Amino acid sequence: MKEKKSVEPGIKDSRFPPSLFFVYLIVLLLMSGMHTGLLVGMGRLGWNRVFQVTAPVLYWAAVAIGLTLFTRRQIRRTYEEPMHKLAEATKKVAEGDFSIYVAPLNTLEKRDYLDKMLIDFNKMVEELGSMETMKTDFLSNVSHELKTPLAIIQNNAELLCAGELTGEQRQRADIIFSASRRLGDLISNILKLNKLEKQTIAPTTETYNLCEQLAECALNYEPAWERQGLEFEADMEDCVKISADPALMELVWNNLFSNAVKFTKPGGKISLTQQSDGETIRVTVKDTGCGMTEETKKHMFEKFYQGDTSHSTAGNGLGLALALRVLQLNGFLIKVESEPGKGSAFTVIMPKAEKEVMPG
Repeated sequence: MKEKKSVEPGIKDSRFPPSLFFVYLIVLLLMSGMHTGLLVGMGRLGWNRVFQVTAPVLYWAAVAIGLTLFTRRQIRRTYEEPMHKLAEATKKVAEGDFSIYVAPLNTLEKRDYLDKMLIDFNKMVEELGSMETMKTDFLSNVSHELKTPLAIIQNNAELLCAGELTGEQRQRADIIFSASRRLGDLISNILKLNKLEKQTIAPTTETYNLCEQLAECALNYEPAWERQGLEFEADMEDCVKISADPALMELVWNNLFSNAVKFTKPGGKISLTQQSDGETIRVTVKDTGCGMTEETKKHMFEKFYQGDTSHSTAGNGLGLALALRVLQLNGFLIKVESEPGKGSAFTVIMPKAEKEVMPG
């Protein structure tokens, strides 16, 4: 027994109206009549026999081409163009843009099942946007509420560590202090990412020396790579200028260096390379660490995602999401190359700052 189609009252269940098929029928009948008239006419006029054979073939070729082009136009207008728009909108929603709206194709009295699908799609996107807003607001509010009690715990743990404690007591105090500091970093990153996503932090763009900033950020990690016995290599120009928010870009470099140190085994190597051509600057932070699988690379910029769970205690899964958002706000690109067991290379691509014209 066949299942009945569930189409809402007032919604058409076909994009091709019956009148269109009658148009095809009438056109073909007319063409057939004209074909007959053509044959009769050529016979009465005594045209060349070869031409009498060739003319109908050319006539029907022209009819076939005309009907094919008309059918192609109808399919493109009726199906392909709306589905392309829907596919593009779906892609943007998958990338996290919930402001998308796809307008129905027909007015209320002429709506069909494709219009209904577009209306349902818009409702779904609206609901997803509301849920994302609720989630972001919840994280923001909870993070703000946790800041004060966490600061009290951290301060008291620090005081305990500075006091006279037995070995076991000091170990427990260190654990409390370390855990509270990690939680504090998590809360700080959540608040930063939330502000960046809501664009309540507006980048303060200025022109500055990128090489100097990279050197300063790298030197901050000198104790970490010396502690782990890592080799560090840098290849940079003396000075190259970019236009960006230096405070936000510092978050990017610190995250890339932190990840390189975190995921590189003792005895490994970290390299910093900065190159530029006429208009573009490329900064690459490369390590010889554990690398990433294809699955990890697909999700590495997602919030709270950690591909290598063995290092989960050393981070909170927000660093790369934060770095990506900063780069997007500045209009910069980031590319990643990585293989399991062979390390990773993160390359940030930026335009050079426009040269300032000196008054002459």
